[in-house]
Amino acid sequence: MSIRIYHNPRCSKSRQTLQLLQEQAIEPEVIEYLKTPPSAGELAKVLKMLGLAPRDLIRRKEAEYKSSGADNPELSDTQLIEIMVAHPKLIERPIVINDGKAAIGRPPEQVLDIL
Repeated sequence: MSIRIYHNPRCSKSRQTLQLLQEQAIEPEVIEYLKTPPSAGELAKVLKMLGLAPRDLIRRKEAEYKSSGADNPELSDTQLIEIMVAHPKLIERPIVINDGKAAIGRPPEQVLDIL
């Protein structure tokens, strides 16, 4: 059983989620997605596991939201995924993946549902 977390060590929710997993005696594979962004294909799979559309996973308060053009309501899902890959700071965090299921750690306890 391999559990992964798309993690940003500068984000308090991401740190809290990682700590929560470790308190459950789980040492997940940590993917610092700002350094190693997911591919478009990986991100599409994560979105499917989450049951979300790309726009639902975008952090709208980041400066890159407007500067990347992600705020354009006419963009397709494919275009939004490409923008998130190019600007990983726009991806909501943290995301935990376990056995074909995924959860966003907001609040951190939400990831317990997929363990």
